Amino acid sequence: MDKLFIFDTTLRDGEQVPGCQLNTIEKIEVAKALEALGVDVIEAGFPVSSPGDFKSVVEISKAVTWPTICALTRAVEKDIEVAAEALKYAKKKRIHTGIGTSDYHIKYKFNSTQDEIIERAIAAVKYAKRYVEDIEFYAEDAGRTDNAYLAKVVQAVINAGATVVNIPDTTGYCLPTEYGAKIKYLIDHVDMKNAILSTHCHQDLGMATANSIMGVLNGARQVEVTINGIGERAGNTSLEEVVMAIKSHKELNIETNINTQKIYPISRMISSLMNMPVQPNKAIVGRNAFAHSSGIHQDGVLKNMSTYEIIDPKEVGIDDNAIVLTARSGRAALKNRLMILGIEVNDDELSDIYQRFLELADRKKDITDEDILILAGKETEKMHRIKLDYLQVVAGIGVRCVANVGIDIAGEKFEASASGNGPVDAAIKAIKQIVRRQTVIQEFLIQAINKGSDDVGKVHMQVEHDGQMYYGFSANTDIVAASAEAFINAINKFVK
Repeated sequence: MDKLFIFDTTLRDGEQVPGCQLNTIEKIEVAKALEALGVDVIEAGFPVSSPGDFKSVVEISKAVTWPTICALTRAVEKDIEVAAEALKYAKKKRIHTGIGTSDYHIKYKFNSTQDEIIERAIAAVKYAKRYVEDIEFYAEDAGRTDNAYLAKVVQAVINAGATVVNIPDTTGYCLPTEYGAKIKYLIDHVDMKNAILSTHCHQDLGMATANSIMGVLNGARQVEVTINGIGERAGNTSLEEVVMAIKSHKELNIETNINTQKIYPISRMISSLMNMPVQPNKAIVGRNAFAHSSGIHQDGVLKNMSTYEIIDPKEVGIDDNAIVLTARSGRAALKNRLMILGIEVNDDELSDIYQRFLELADRKKDITDEDILILAGKETEKMHRIKLDYLQVVAGIGVRCVANVGIDIAGEKFEASASGNGPVDAAIKAIKQIVRRQTVIQEFLIQAINKGSDDVGKVHMQVEHDGQMYYGFSANTDIVAASAEAFINAINKFVK
């Protein structure tokens, strides 16, 4: 099988999103996770851009063992010198240098000519070659560069010593057929020697993954990607989408080094560290990627997963698919949920519960396990054993966040105090002191119902306990109180 190299630029291109900057410790954590994932090349930063980026490249080079560590530069000698210095501890090192090649860049950005750009490209590659053997050249805005001229640039930098040539669709302009044809043109018109072509596609028109795949099908053997598809503007090509597309289509005879079962955990890590929620309908890693609410789909999936799923969720590190109960759900899905809750019903009982379920689902957006138990006439008092009596929080700028909570557990009163990294963290830590169960919050979503500072906020929380997932929900004008109540709502579902 052909090897496809995965070049991850989450820590460079992905981090260019406003508000997503990471400190060096966080970048090392991400780099180690990327190594465990099986990424071949980690673009660790743009060393000349800031002391922080320089330090991060140095420390990642020390922390990571087998992947190639890559540093970005412009076609400027000082950039290349600084990158080489930052890479001195890397076991495998690569300098990624380049320049714009489209008429837009040549005329408006550089006020130059095509011949001068080629000269600068050759000089940059040769200068970088003094420091490292592995040189990647990027032809910025290659997507809008004339193919014949682009071929001249690619040939020139390969002759100068480039080992990888990156063909970026910098503005996300290309159509998939157009981008694929561009890669094929280069393969057909350039003596590649031992070099390979790389894709680097942006999502401005929503075609980054399609363009990358078309590039691979036409001869590119490296794809440049980010976790969750994060990146400037609309984002970059998503690692998980490309990898799973390749894995799902075995007839392509292409393989990657990615351990796909680690995809979902690293997706959650990046989302948390960068404060970038993953949209629910995001392919592969979105909350709804393996969720089924249509009765027809639910019935098919319950009979055989392959009816509506081309990927086993366990392949990407997700425990199972989700059968979401809504007004569109059928009897099979309701019966399945009742069985999970330990309730056995005959056909007549199921029909009766189902009719009442549909009436409730038409009025209520979120159908919970407690709702199902009520419909089935089961005792639900245990699901309210733990109640929040009171919550007092001290928070602000320049003060330590402290929460005092009072909790009622089956009529017995408990109190606790805790400090935390913010009022919500403090409140949840105080509750944990009382409940004393090992829990991990896997998902924490806040949603405004209306607009305004006095808005009611809804909190959805996914809590892991003893290998199982439990969902909590609450709504309150006080978002800290809603968070505490949602956490308790989840706890009530597993505390006996």
